[in-house]
Amino acid sequence: MEKQKTIVFKVSDNIKQKMIDYYYLLQRDKKPPYSIFQAEEGGTVITLYESGKVMFQGISADIDANMWKDLESHFNNRDIDEELKEKEEKDDDKTYYYYDAIGSDEVGTGDYFGPIIVTATLVTKETRKLLEDLKIMDSKKMTDDKIRRCAPILMKNIPYVTFTLSNQKYNELSSKGFNMNKIKAILHNRVLYELANKGYAYHKIIVDQFTSPRSYFTYLKQENITDKVTKITFLTKGESKHLSVAAASVISRYLFLEEMDKLSNKYNITILKGASDKVDEIAKQIVSKYGEKELYKIAKINFKNTDKIKKS
Repeated sequence: MEKQKTIVFKVSDNIKQKMIDYYYLLQRDKKPPYSIFQAEEGGTVITLYESGKVMFQGISADIDANMWKDLESHFNNRDIDEELKEKEEKDDDKTYYYYDAIGSDEVGTGDYFGPIIVTATLVTKETRKLLEDLKIMDSKKMTDDKIRRCAPILMKNIPYVTFTLSNQKYNELSSKGFNMNKIKAILHNRVLYELANKGYAYHKIIVDQFTSPRSYFTYLKQENITDKVTKITFLTKGESKHLSVAAASVISRYLFLEEMDKLSNKYNITILKGASDKVDEIAKQIVSKYGEKELYKIAKINFKNTDKIKKS
C-alpha cells in the first residue's frame, strides 16, 4: 500500500494567486483556521495558508507539489523561455497558448444523427507555426470544406488519439442512466490518458470545460476508472486559448463529417447535422423505409426529436 505524503513549502504572492485561481472550483466548503482555501484534486488535499505556506497531502502529493515548485522556479529563473514569461506577465489566459500542451475536444453531442467523437492532440512550440499558418481555430468557426482540407494535414503532422462512440452504444449508456456530461468525461479521459502515456514531453493537459472539475472526476470515480489523467487544466472556450484544443475539435469534426457521409450513402439521403425540424423529416423518412428499430442504431434516442417523430 502506497504511503501518504505531506509536503509543505512557501510560495510567492504571484504563485499564490495562481493557486487560488487554479483550485477555485475544487475548494471544499470548510477550510482550516488561517487558511485561504482547502481543495482536493485527484486524491491530493491542498491547503493554502494566509502566510503563503502551502501543504500537499496524499499519495501523489509530491507530484502536485512539484508542479507548483517548477512554476515558482520558472518565475525566479531568467533563463525561462522569454516568450512564455512575457505572456505570463501580461495575460494569464493567453499564457496557456505558449505551453507545449495536450488538449481535447469533442463533437456530435448536439447532433441527433452521427456519433460522438472525442480527440486529444499534442501541440508544441515546434508545431504551433503550422497550425497558425493553417489558421486553425474552433471547428465551429471553420467551414466544412476547410476542415476537410486541414484535418488530414494535422493528422499527419501532430500526435493525436481519437475515439468514436456509436449512437448504438450511446443509447445503451443512456438507458443505464449515464448523462451526456458523464459520457463526455469518460471519453475525454480515455483519449487524454492514451496520448499522455505515449512518452511525449508536454507542460499541461487542457480540456475545454463542459462541467466542473469536481463533477468530472466524480463521474470517473463512479465507474471505478483507475487509468486516468488527474493533472488537468479546465478552460472555458479552450479552443481559443490553446491550439491543441482547437486541433482536437477540427480532427473530431472531420471524422464526424466522414461518418455522416457514410450514413448519407447508406440510406441514399443527405443526413443533416444538428437536431432541427429538418432533421426530424429525415428521421421520418428512414423510419418509413427501414422501420423504427433502424433509428436506434443511428440516432440519439433520448433527444426530444424521437418523441416528435413517434407522434407523427
